Amino acid sequence: KKLLHSKTYTARGSPFGWGRGTVMHIFTAEGLLFLLRWIHFLAGVVWIGLLYYFNFVQVPFFAETEPNVRSGAIQKLVPRALLWFRMAASLTMLSGIIIIGARMGQMGAAAFYDSSYGWTITAGGLLGILMGANVWAVIWPNQRVVIANAVQTAAGAQPIPDAPARGRRAFLASRTNTMLSIPMLFFMGAASHFPI
Repeated sequence: KKLLHSKTYTARGSPFGWGRGTVMHIFTAEGLLFLLRWIHFLAGVVWIGLLYYFNFVQVPFFAETEPNVRSGAIQKLVPRALLWFRMAASLTMLSGIIIIGARMGQMGAAAFYDSSYGWTITAGGLLGILMGANVWAVIWPNQRVVIANAVQTAAGAQPIPDAPARGRRAFLASRTNTMLSIPMLFFMGAASHFPI
């Protein structure tokens, strides 16, 4: 608290070299936008990290493991991982939309889209929103059926007939998101670091 309220640091005065010769208070519009970008970045790392975990680690593991191990993992591990996956996707999208809105408000819509930043960040954002829609409208509803099927069959009940087809749909949507993540990450990085 003392650091945030009692001292003002510039690039020369900061013990950590923060700033670019201007004062930044964390509770100003720029400071809050910085925190929002950090939240966006952290949530995005969790979201895409779990996406890659599902596609490059979990799917191959499930393909070669014993049915009872797979069933246990689907019942206990997958719901937890999907909870973090969904929440990270939502937080990433929400914070990204707010960041783009704030930048557009600062620059004005015409200037925003006259810049390469505006177009590249919008392209990345639209891919992210498409991926998020995929999470909530395809992956999660289908995975809920797969999880319910694992719980039911472990309890000795009959399997849900369309669970394999629903699992396949979720898998294909997840693979689609993996492919979409590559240009999405490129556009997000290019917006600030590689003007197109």
